[in-house]
Amino acid sequence: MSTSTLADAQVTTVPVLSFSPVVLPIAGRPVDLQLRVTAPATGTGLPVILLSHGHGPSNHLSSLHGYAPLADRWAALGFVVIQPTHLTSRTLTELVADAPGAPGFWRSRAEDMSVILDRLDVVENTVPQLAGRIDPDKIALAGHSLGGFTASLLLGAGLTDPETGELVRLAEPRIKAGVLLAPPGRGGDVYNGPAAGQWPAIGAVDFTTMTTPALVVTGDKDDPRHFTDMGPDWHADPYTLAPGPKTLLTLFDAEHGLGGISGYDAAETTDENPARVAAVARLTAAYLHSRLHPGAPTWQNAAEALTTGPDAVGRVESK
Repeated sequence: MSTSTLADAQVTTVPVLSFSPVVLPIAGRPVDLQLRVTAPATGTGLPVILLSHGHGPSNHLSSLHGYAPLADRWAALGFVVIQPTHLTSRTLTELVADAPGAPGFWRSRAEDMSVILDRLDVVENTVPQLAGRIDPDKIALAGHSLGGFTASLLLGAGLTDPETGELVRLAEPRIKAGVLLAPPGRGGDVYNGPAAGQWPAIGAVDFTTMTTPALVVTGDKDDPRHFTDMGPDWHADPYTLAPGPKTLLTLFDAEHGLGGISGYDAAETTDENPARVAAVARLTAAYLHSRLHPGAPTWQNAAEALTTGPDAVGRVESK
């Protein structure tokens, strides 16, 4: 299989291999960085998606064990998916409670991704049957919820450190495109919900410098009232406030789980819809494929198939 598979009309998929944990020791990090790598069983010149997990109520979905509905599908469509367990994971709470940066670890979460790229050759050579099959110049990023916030920093958004007042930039130039899934929006006066004070870094982000191409995916029933009274449009802020090129996919009747992307049959999913999850996986993969392979009609084909006509799963706009 070549990485042009996604452009095929039938959306060809292949079997996948999943390997974990890949362990990367990092000086100063309270625990080693552990990864899951999911890859197609065949093919070379494979692009990479770094996937940043959210911070939901389940114990293990906020770790390398989550997001199988996306990771499996993306790998079947020709991507190597790398999932770190960030220090915010509920699986690590007791181990890192007193570590610098706790409990939000906003800087560490972004730095995890840069470390993975620094050691991509180590990852590739650790996973059986993967050596020599990755294209290190085709790197994409995806993140859900808090992971979408992490992704925004890596794609160029600035952040004023709530503790020091320092302007922090963690943009990662090796990342060519991103997908933000139900991400947090702006701070300021609208960041007024009961949970806003617990996550000051989210309210300190500046999307105006987020220049890397990105697809922002939101649900039109995703009500973020614990952070803001702005309504579902708050999740579209990384599209609305950032410069182009950006694309916004608004899913009809979708809530924060976007149909259940964080895990198969997850109890925390309030809008479980396997068909919606399949559409999210296909559309996001298509977007990234077209961004990493300029001129490929993959995104155009998928968007026409899934966001037009009476059975459309959502609507698309771009700038």
